[in-house]
Amino acid sequence: MTIKIALAQFNFTVADIAANTAKIIAAVEQAKQLQADVVVFSELCITGYPPEDLLFRNDFIRQAEQAVLDIAAGIEGIHAVIGYPGYRDGLLYNSAAVLADGRIIAEYHKNALPNYGVFDEQRYFSAATQTTLFSIKNTRLALTICEDIWQPGIIEKNRQAGAEIILTLNASPFHAGKVHQREEIICGQLQSAKTPLVYVNQIGGQDELIFDGASFVADRNGEIVFRAAEFEEQLSVVEFIDCQPIAGQIAAHYQPVISEYKALVLGVRDYVRKNGFQGAILGLSGGIDSALVLALAVDALGADKVEAVLMPSRYTLDMSIEDACLEADALGVKWHIIPIEPAVEAFSRMLTPLFAGSRQDTTEENIQARCRGVVLMALSNKQGKLLLTTGNKSEMSVGYATLYGDMAGGFAPLKDVYKLLVYRLAEYRNSLSPVIPPRVIGRPPSAELAPDQKDEDSLPPYAVLDPILALYIEQDLPADEILARGYRLEDVNRAITLVDRNEYKRRQSPPGIRITPKAFGRDRRYPISSGYRGIYKG
Repeated sequence: MTIKIALAQFNFTVADIAANTAKIIAAVEQAKQLQADVVVFSELCITGYPPEDLLFRNDFIRQAEQAVLDIAAGIEGIHAVIGYPGYRDGLLYNSAAVLADGRIIAEYHKNALPNYGVFDEQRYFSAATQTTLFSIKNTRLALTICEDIWQPGIIEKNRQAGAEIILTLNASPFHAGKVHQREEIICGQLQSAKTPLVYVNQIGGQDELIFDGASFVADRNGEIVFRAAEFEEQLSVVEFIDCQPIAGQIAAHYQPVISEYKALVLGVRDYVRKNGFQGAILGLSGGIDSALVLALAVDALGADKVEAVLMPSRYTLDMSIEDACLEADALGVKWHIIPIEPAVEAFSRMLTPLFAGSRQDTTEENIQARCRGVVLMALSNKQGKLLLTTGNKSEMSVGYATLYGDMAGGFAPLKDVYKLLVYRLAEYRNSLSPVIPPRVIGRPPSAELAPDQKDEDSLPPYAVLDPILALYIEQDLPADEILARGYRLEDVNRAITLVDRNEYKRRQSPPGIRITPKAFGRDRRYPISSGYRGIYKG
C-alpha cells in the first residue's frame, strides 16, 4: 500500500488567525496538486506559537476554533492535520485535528506539557492521556505533539495502540546544536519501537524565539530518510510503501556559525515584518558589533530598508569613521554623519553647577552614549524604522552598556551572541562578500567614550571572559567549579560580580534573538533585588 504524506513547514504569525488560515488553505490545495493523501502542519499553526497569555482570552480561543471549522469545510480529497488550542469539557488543550470530507474526523490532545526553559505550557493547557489513531488507505496513523515524543514511552504507547506511522506536530525553537539533540532522542526511541515517524516543525522568528524547521522523516530503524531545509518555508511530499518511507532529500542541518547567522537574519526580518516597521536604523560606530548588525539587517531586509548613522565624538578615531563609511558603502545603505559634540556640550553646561567639585567619571562617558540614543530614537520615530541596538551577550552579561544610551532601541540582534562568536560571524559574512573592513575585525574593541579606551581596561580578555560567562550563565556552575576549569580567581570573581550586579540593566534591555540554550529573558529570570552573590569566597 502506498501513502503520500506532505510536510508543511511554514512560518506562521502569532494571533494573525486569518492570515494563518489562508496560508493553511493554500498549502492544502498545493498538497492536493502534489497528490498527497495527508498534509501535516506544525503545532498550534492556527494561532502561531507561542501565543502566550492570549490563551487566557475566550474570544481568541473561539476565533481559533472557528478557523478549524472553516478550514474543515473546504477539505475534500485529502486529509489535513492542523494544530490549534481548543476547549473540551471546560479544559483548554493543545490540540491537533484531522480534517477530511468537510469535517473533523479525529482529534488529539497533547499529553506532555513542557514547563522548562522557554516553555510554560502548564500555565495554559491541561494534559491529556489518550492516544489518537486514524486510517488512510488501511494504514493506521497516530498523532503526537512536540514534547510528547521527547518523553520516553509515548512513542511506544502509540505503537502498542496499533500505530503504523506516527505524525508529530512541532514548534521546537532553535538554539545551537538543538537539531542534533532532537534527532538523537527521537530516533533512539524509534529504534526500539520500530515505527516510522514524520516530524513537522515550524520556521520563523517570534520575538526572542527562532524556529528552524529542519522537519524530517525517520524510518522504523530510526534512520533519517528525509530532512527539509532549515530556516526556509517548504512543502514536501514523502512517499511510504507498506509503511516504509522512500528516501528523498536530506538537507544539511545545523552548521556552527552558518546556522547562527541564518537564525539572526531570520529573527531580524520577522521582527521587522511582523511588527509593521518600515525598515531598520542603527548607529554605526566603526566597531565590529555595529558592523555585524548592519550586515544582518541588510541581509534580512535589503539595503533600501536600512539606514546607518555615524555619531562621532571628540574621542572617535578617524579610522572608526573611515571604516564605518566603507562598510555602509559596501552594503549600499543610506548613511549620515551627525556629530554629538554640540549635544554633549549642552548637557555639560546644564549640569556644570550640579557637578561642581566632582571629578569626571563614567557619568560623562554615559552622557555621550545617551546623546546618541536620543538622536537614533528621534530618527526611528520620525521614519517608522526599528532601531536596532548593537550590544552583544558578553556586554549585556557584565553591564558593559549604557541604559538609555547604546541600550536604547527596539530590538537587539546580538543579545544572545557572545563577543567571540561576533568575530566568527563577521568572518563568515565576509566569506560571502567582503563588507566588513579587516581592520574592524582586527583592532582591539573599544567603546570610544574616553581617550585610548579599550574594553580590556575594565574587563578580562574576551577569550577568558566568554567561557566564564557561559559556564556561569548557561550551565549554572558555581564559582568553585569554574575555578576548577583552570580560570584565575580574579577573572572569575570579576565576571560573576558584574553578572550579579547588572540584572537591573538586563531587565530594561530590548528583546533579542535567542541562539543559545539559555538566553536572558524567557530562559533566565533572576530577581533584581537579591542578596545572592555567586563569587568564590574561599
